[in-house]
Amino acid sequence: MAYVISDACVSCGACEPQCPVGAISQGDTQYEINADSCISCGACAGVCPTGAISEE
Repeated sequence: MAYVISDACVSCGACEPQCPVGAISQGDTQYEINADSCISCGACAGVCPTGAISEE
């Protein structure tokens, strides 16, 4: 299952460089994860300072 970013995201950008497949990008109001590209490795969730990233 893909990871998702909740509204708790503060757009700090810590997660984006951690994604090995480039599935994370800046959206209109916060970062977003492309579910089709996400390999569910959890690297992004481990660095999120607000805990906004979780498995769907």
